[in-house]
Formats: sequence, structure tokens, C-alpha cells
Amino acid sequence: MSIHNKKSFSKNQRKIIHVDMDSFYASVEIRDKPHLRELPVAVAGSSETRGVITTCNYVARKFGIRSAMASVVAKKLCPNLVFLPVNMEKYRSVSREIHDIFKCYTRIIEPISLDEAYLDVSDSDYCNNDPVMMALQIRRKIFDDLKITASAGIATNKFLAKLASEWNKPNGQLVIYDDDIQDFICKLPVRKINGVGEKTEKKLLDIGVKYFSDLQKIKMNELIKVFGKYGENLYELCRGKDNRQVENNRISKSLSVEDTYFDDINSVKESVAGLKKIYEKLLLRLNSKKKIRFQ
Repeated sequence: MSIHNKKSFSKNQRKIIHVDMDSFYASVEIRDKPHLRELPVAVAGSSETRGVITTCNYVARKFGIRSAMASVVAKKLCPNLVFLPVNMEKYRSVSREIHDIFKCYTRIIEPISLDEAYLDVSDSDYCNNDPVMMALQIRRKIFDDLKITASAGIATNKFLAKLASEWNKPNGQLVIYDDDIQDFICKLPVRKINGVGEKTEKKLLDIGVKYFSDLQKIKMNELIKVFGKYGENLYELCRGKDNRQVENNRISKSLSVEDTYFDDINSVKESVAGLKKIYEKLLLRLNSKKKIRFQ
């Protein structure tokens, strides 16, 4: 399960690469401000006192700082934390350059966000159709051209590829061959399964399921009784099975906007006024971008 493994994919197997940029927003900012490289850095959506951490570098993560954390909490954990404002136009521009690199290897690309995408390289002629070497080249090209790092996972389906990309972060990659699937997933916590949040995890823990191997012992009909149709997904995913295709024209299924206030809202009147502004902002964004895709 490393890039030096003598195993290989067969010609007819699906070959999926999941590329995930390392602390993307923070990495782009630090690239442009190299004097911050050794310091804890966070990109925050607003002010230090009322904002929320969008992302942070790995130096900051050592202090327990993470995405979606309130800036004021992050500041208490790390008084020397450097806050930088969000610059979405810059990140979109860098993301387009990253996708230009992807397109050298395949046209079947499913963007998940600005810093994350699936690539189906099953029929790619590059690197003698070796997805492991393709992932390595892609990561090197991103670093050489853009001076930021990426991690990657390689497998025969999207679920396993995403799991693999998380394994050797930052600036690493992992390949999961079909022969290695059971050994890789059996000891993983069920929270790693798509759609398993806090409530579902509690339900699973209540029936004695903590790891993938525990879930594999439960029959599909029993899972369906407890979780409905999602029980089928649990049954398949805990075995490393995932038939989803990489969708290169994936339509965004959600759209959101937000505002951060410097002072607390203490009345219904203020709340209604605030909601009206947010609603108007949402309509503007919806009208300007009915379909989100990379050109």
C-alpha cells in the first residue's frame, strides 16, 4: 500500500485518484507570505473576535485548532496565531490552475470543492496507465508550478480513494489494491463511512458497532431495519464496495451564504432584518450561478 509496492492494477480495473490539497487556503497565503511558514496561521472568515476558522496550517493544528472553530476559541488555544482574511478569488484562480494539471491526465474529473477532486484515470495512457505514478506526477507538478502541496489516494473506487488520501497527509499518497482492502479497513472506526455523523455513530455504538469489522458481522436486512435504505450503503461501504461513478459534470446540490456579526443580535426585529439581507444575498448568488462546474 505504498508507492513502492510491486503490486499493480489490472488493465480492466477502475482506477480512481482522489486529490486533496493540504490546508489549501492557508497554504496559498503562506506561499505568498513565506515569512509566515514556521508560524501558526489561520484563514478566518471575519474578524478575530467574531469569525470562524476556514482552514489553518499544520503548525496551528498542533495547538488543537481546526476548521469551523470560532476565532476567539482559536486565539485562546494559540495566542500567537496569525489571522489572515479569506481571498476567494485568489483560491479560485489557483484551483483552476490545479484543474488544468488534472486535465493533462484525464477529462473525467469530479470537483468536490476548490481543493478536492476525484479523477477517473482508468483509460488514461499516461505513465503506462499506472495511477500510482500519475498521482505522484500530479502532486509534483502542483508543487513545482504552484508551490503548494497535495495528498492523494488511489484505489478502484471513490470511497477507498478518499480514505487513502487522508492517510499520509500532508504531502503524501497511499494506494489501496483490492487484495489489501480488508486489512486496511477492518480496524477503521465507523465514523469514516460516508454519512455517518454523530447520531448514526451513536446508533451503531448502541448495537456494539465501533469498527468496520464489527459492522461486517451484521446482516443487510438487520441494518435496513435500523437505518432504512441507508443500511444498504453501510453494508457495502464497510466492505470497501462503492459503485459510484466519477461525475465530470457534477451539479452542485446545495448553495449557501453567511454573515458574521460583530455584536450579538438580541431581538426578533434584528434577526428578521439580518435574515432578509442573507436571503437577498442567496438569491443573487443563485441567479448568477445556477450550475457550478469547472470549465
